[in-house]
Amino acid sequence: MSQIKGKNTKPEMLVRKFLFANGFRYKLHDKKLPGKPDLVFPKLRTVIFIHGCYWHGHENCKYFILPKTRSVWWLKKIQSNKQRDMDNFLKIRNKNWKVITIFECELKPKVKEKTLKKILNRLNKIKQ
Repeated sequence: MSQIKGKNTKPEMLVRKFLFANGFRYKLHDKKLPGKPDLVFPKLRTVIFIHGCYWHGHENCKYFILPKTRSVWWLKKIQSNKQRDMDNFLKIRNKNWKVITIFECELKPKVKEKTLKKILNRLNKIKQ
C-alpha cells in the first residue's frame, strides 16, 4: 500500500493535460485550501478533486470492493476518508469556492471523453 501515490496519478495527469490543452491554467495541490485539491483555479475560485474509487468509497462503483481480510478496519478507514472529503468540501464551499469532484471510474476509456467535456463545460460556464 505504501507504493500507492497520492499526487500525479494517471487520472489526475489525464485531466491536467486535457485542461491545459484547452487553455486553462491552474495551481497544483494548494496547501492553503482544505484537503489540498488536485487542481486549483484561483481566478475562477474553483477546485477539482480527483478521487480513486477504492480509497474514497465511491458508492455503487465496480472498482470499490471491500477486502475480505480486515474488512472492519478497511471499512473504518474508507469511512474516515469519506468524512474527511465531506469536511473539506464544506470548508471550501464556505469560502465561496466551487468544488468539482471526479472519480477514477469516470476517466475510464469508455466514458473518459464525456467526463472531460463535462468538466470543460462546467469550467467554461464558471468563466463567463
